[in-house]
This record gives sequence, structure tokens and C-alpha cells, in this order.
Amino acid sequence: MYVAVKGGERAIEASWRLLEQARRGDRAEPELTVAQIRQQMRLACARVMTEGSVYDEDLAALAIKQAAGDLVEAIFLLRAYRTTLPRFGYTVPIETERMEVRRRISATFKDVPGGQLLGPTYDYTQRLLDFSLLAEGSMGQERGRQASAERRSPECASPASAAAVERACPPDAGHAATIPRVVTLLDAEGLIEQERPSEHPLPSVDLALEPLLMPADRAVRLQNLARGDEGFLLAMGYSTQRGYAGSHPFAGEIRFGSVAVEMDIPELGTAIELGEIEVTECQMINQFSGSQKTPPSFTQGYGLAFGHSERKAMAMSLVDRALRAEELGEALTAPAQDPEFVLYHSDNVEASGFVQHLKLPHYVDFQSELELVRRLRASHEEKESA
Repeated sequence: MYVAVKGGERAIEASWRLLEQARRGDRAEPELTVAQIRQQMRLACARVMTEGSVYDEDLAALAIKQAAGDLVEAIFLLRAYRTTLPRFGYTVPIETERMEVRRRISATFKDVPGGQLLGPTYDYTQRLLDFSLLAEGSMGQERGRQASAERRSPECASPASAAAVERACPPDAGHAATIPRVVTLLDAEGLIEQERPSEHPLPSVDLALEPLLMPADRAVRLQNLARGDEGFLLAMGYSTQRGYAGSHPFAGEIRFGSVAVEMDIPELGTAIELGEIEVTECQMINQFSGSQKTPPSFTQGYGLAFGHSERKAMAMSLVDRALRAEELGEALTAPAQDPEFVLYHSDNVEASGFVQHLKLPHYVDFQSELELVRRLRASHEEKESA
């Protein structure tokens, strides 16, 4: 199929040099460093880490720089590098309820245990271009000093009270006290489905090592959705809100912050803390009319992503709930409720590769189809003239 490509090695090598020039841009301008990308493009790094399945801010920033800002290409680079890493084992499940919270909101209750913590967000900003960001030098340094002073503010360092608290704290201000989940308010009344660890859990499937097979249980689906393309999940989640699934979602809780990662060490007989990672968690609440065995209640959709990734976590939780339709006895009427359709088309690395391979030479294939169409047209014209 690709015999016609032979002899193009010099042209390909030249394209690499052109790519390097295009990536660097005008050399009169300072080069963008990996540290700058990591610090100032943290949301892009969060997406690359999540969909690349590697929590490493430096590697994510490097991939973004190498890909010249193409996040799907950066995810591909990071995913490819991931395959070269040794696997030492699996960590224990993270305890998001013990998260050092930097942002935590609920759209279902105003007064929630631990309070509403607005944290860093674009939700309350006007979508207007801030031309002051074009300024460099003394003005930028002054803004940096103001931000540092705000981070030392006693108000932002105070713990959250039990009453509703709405305040905005700088990005690095966290609240280490355990903040109960909002769904516990409904759980206390028995109004929401009980999600408890199974007494006899099935062996876990690691999609990084094993292929996706159907039928897929919820644990496998959540793995797939976590690695899935944010734009695809956003569209699928949006479709459920527009009526292509019988659900009316509420954002029960969205929280962002740092959690400890621990690993069991057999030689020590205990778990040790390896470090901390930043994650975003979303619990979406949906009404459920009940079934013959289950009274009317609320059900949940769940989303979790690396870094500050609220849109991804929310879309993931919407799609997770839609994919639970069959187990909840609901009619399957929408694309977002079809596990095979959603899971097999959500991976942006696979989707991008399959779409972009169309740019490679298909000369032989096309010539055969061209000859076929010519014969069919000749046959058609003969029939018309007869």
C-alpha cells in the first residue's frame, strides 16, 4: 500500500526541520519554557495529564511545548511515553473526602457542611479580553506582589466553618480539615442510592494494559471516560441535558484540591504516603423514578480527573450516569446511553490516529476504486444507450 512512499526520506527529514522552526517561532522573542507552561497553563497541563494517564506536570508541559500547543498531540506524546515506564504496582484508593480543598461548591444546597469555597474559577468573571495581560515589566511585577500579599491574608487561611461560607481564596490556599460530602445529607434520609464497596470485588481491569471489551462494568467505563476526550464527553453530556436521555442532573458537589497517594508495602505491612496529587471530583445527582424493587430516589454520576479539570469531571459524571441506564432499568433511547458507541469512540488518541492516517498515501487503494468507478460508469452508459 505504501510502496509509493519510497524515496521520500529526504523530504520527510526536511519537514522535521520545518516543524522545529514553526514550533520555535520568531527567535527574536524569548522562548517559552517548560516551567512557564506548567505554572501559567495549568489547565492545559491538567487535561494532558488526565487523558494521557500520567500525573507529571513537567512531562505534560514538555508535551505541550513539543506539540506547539496541540493538546491532542501532546496527549498522544505523553501516552506513548507512558508505555515505556515500568509498573511497580497499584496504589490504594485515594480518599477524596480527606482532600485539602481549594475549591468546593454545591448547586443543590446553599448551606452545606464545610461551606461553599469558591476558590480559583472563571465562573464569576465576565468573558471579556483583559488587555492588561499584554503589559509586561513593572506592571506585571506589581500584580505579582499584590497576589503574594493576598495569599498571606489571614481570612483565606482560616478554616471553613460549619455554616455556609462563600469566599474566594488564592490558588494555593487550601483547607486541610475533612469536609463531608454533600450527598451525605441525602444519604442520611435514604433518598439517594447507597454506593458501598463490594464485599467480593471482581479483579480490576487496567485499560492501560488490556483492551476494552464489552460488556464493560462501571469500573472499566469510568477508566475509559477518565482517559476520554474532553470535547467528546462534553458533547455527550450536553446531549443528555437536551433530552437525549431521561435525566435531569444537578451538580451535587464539585471539589478541587490535593489528596495523598499511598501504596501498600508488603515488607512493611502497612501503607506509606508517596506524595500528593491535585484532582477534581464531581458527583452529579439525578432523579430516579424507581422500579418494582427500588423506591423513587436520587442516583449518582461520578467524575474524577487530574488537576483542575471541572468541565471534564462534570461531563464525565453526566455520561457515567447515562451509561447506567440499563442497570437502573431505564429505556435505552439515546447515544449517550449506548456503552459501545460512547466507549469505543471516546479515546482521542485512537480517534485522532484513525482520522489523521487519511493524510498518508493511499494511492494504490484510490487507483483501484477509481478503476472500479470507471467500469461502473461505462456499464451504466452502455445500458442507457441500449
